[in-house]
Amino acid sequence: MKIERIILFTKGIETLSFFSEQLGKTFSKLGYEVFYFDQCKSYDSLAELLLFAKPEATAAVTFNFDGCCGEEYFIDCKGIHLFDDRKIPVINIVVDHPFYYHKFLPFLPKDYCQISIDREHEAYLQYYFPEIKRGLFLPLAGTSLWEEDTLPKWEERPYDVVFTGNYTPLSKFEPTIERHGKEYADFYYGIIEDFKKHPHQGMDIGIREHLLSEVEDITEDGVKEMMPNMIMIDLYVRNYFRGKVVQTLVDAGVSVHCFGAGWEFLPCEHPENLIKEGGVDSLACLQALSKAKVSLNVMPWFKDGAHDRVFNSMLNGAVCFTDWSRYLTENLRDGEDIFFYELDALECLPDMVQGILENRKKWEHMQKAAYETAEKSHTWEHRAGAVHKEILSKIR
Repeated sequence: MKIERIILFTKGIETLSFFSEQLGKTFSKLGYEVFYFDQCKSYDSLAELLLFAKPEATAAVTFNFDGCCGEEYFIDCKGIHLFDDRKIPVINIVVDHPFYYHKFLPFLPKDYCQISIDREHEAYLQYYFPEIKRGLFLPLAGTSLWEEDTLPKWEERPYDVVFTGNYTPLSKFEPTIERHGKEYADFYYGIIEDFKKHPHQGMDIGIREHLLSEVEDITEDGVKEMMPNMIMIDLYVRNYFRGKVVQTLVDAGVSVHCFGAGWEFLPCEHPENLIKEGGVDSLACLQALSKAKVSLNVMPWFKDGAHDRVFNSMLNGAVCFTDWSRYLTENLRDGEDIFFYELDALECLPDMVQGILENRKKWEHMQKAAYETAEKSHTWEHRAGAVHKEILSKIR
């Protein structure tokens, strides 16, 4: 077996479709034939896929279980998955915490490899699902619209601060958290308060500690079984801090342009400083970053990984201002190609942002350093190359 053809999935979740397209460009340069499965036209696309998928010469590279989450159009009348029938290895890059996807594990093809974008996610998978084949650790990456010498300069950037991402009001999560009554709700809210007070702890690590200490006679298997029920805690905490960071800045007089849905629901004392630009796609986010001096980021609880917002910011000339992760501190330089803040010291954020905006010379130095760092190591071309080198080229 030698892999010559690659299947990628598009037209599902917009962001993941964009990632797939970026990977596909490099796979094509590396000599692979690439087929993009259109999830909006699944049966039409399936007919084309059947002609493309050469047995023992084709692999599927997917995100978040697309193509292997039980889709009926991939299963024949005997219950055999197309990828098993054609001997197609599947490489699944999971961009959320694995506890979101326990329910899909029964549908996995036989030749399956899972890639994590955070080393804590990798440790979780190894601990609770050692039977699943794991690939390389692969952080998310960025996409540039510019060559370094064409990056928009300071005076060409009308936005001081931009945030690209959606916001969900906390009230949306409360019915789910409270659905089993006060005792369960108090337990869940207790975990949430712990994360608010100790925002550096990993999500599954913190939840596990609460389960083991507060649920009588629970076993590790019980913890594993309970983890998918904790998804609302993850979503609540992530949106709490996302909202809190933006709220802290706008209420201190900093104008923040938010490109994403839901920001009209953020309570703040000075809504005039919260400029709601509405929901946009991945390309529009890159264009917004290209007009920003500072790109605000709040990590989606990736404590040992990266988010594409970080590298997108660096590659499009906006200085990235973000909370840190272990991976980011190992690979980036605070005050040189990125600025880190602390989630447990949000009161410092306004002065830190003003400090960036008041020092154009420093900003210009950081813009150049950040672009060079990300362009050298953190594009989707690099990630596709790693998948080729470490997995695809070794399949025999």
